[in-house]
Amino acid sequence: MSTWIKAEVIENRRWNKDLFSLTLDADVAPFAAGQFAKLGLEIDGKLIQRAYSYVNPPSSKYLEIYATRVADGLLSPRLHELEAGDTVMITKEATGFFTLDDIPESEHLWMISTGTALGPFLSILQEQEVWQRFRKVVLIHAVRFSADLSYQAEINALKKKHSDQILVQPFVSREPTAGALSGRITHALEDGMLERVVGLPLSPEKSHVMLCGNPQMVKDVRALLQLKGLEKHLRRKPGHITTERYW
Repeated sequence: MSTWIKAEVIENRRWNKDLFSLTLDADVAPFAAGQFAKLGLEIDGKLIQRAYSYVNPPSSKYLEIYATRVADGLLSPRLHELEAGDTVMITKEATGFFTLDDIPESEHLWMISTGTALGPFLSILQEQEVWQRFRKVVLIHAVRFSADLSYQAEINALKKKHSDQILVQPFVSREPTAGALSGRITHALEDGMLERVVGLPLSPEKSHVMLCGNPQMVKDVRALLQLKGLEKHLRRKPGHITTERYW
């Protein structure tokens, strides 16, 4: 059973009308970058809860959750309304295996995300381990509109600090955006555009891919990667693809 504790809202950063980030103060147990906790609010006498990955690194003073308001959702509209000083329930212990501890050695680490699934990657990228283990790190973030490209200041700071290692490529599917590829990740993989733009090959010899986000994206991209010879990573059988579906 999960242990629930209270978290105080320090800030609610609203990126646009639906995307928001909650900064929280809570005495949670130590966790690994890439793991998730559950947030909950009592609604009509029931604790409504959902899982959210931490955006912050484990060394951070405060916790941070990146989420989207679902219009007909039970919990997310209430979370979106929270202001500094409000409280929300959070599980004391985080969980999940979408961490570097479960990633085998490789030369290039690809991080492919959609929407708010960028969160766990930002947590991992703020720790030193990833920069010590991999020669190149490729961060892919796919969204519908340019206004959905949150955390640009944080990503630019990573690019400045690790300019010789990190490669960042956004995708915006529904409008032309400077610096972003149009369309979907799957199309750019099928015709080789993604590898050409990034300047690195996706190969079993040098690549490990972490996929996080829309379940259909995860499924489709994994299938395309398998055509290139990359295999799903399992503890009993090391491979090249690690996945986390975001709902």
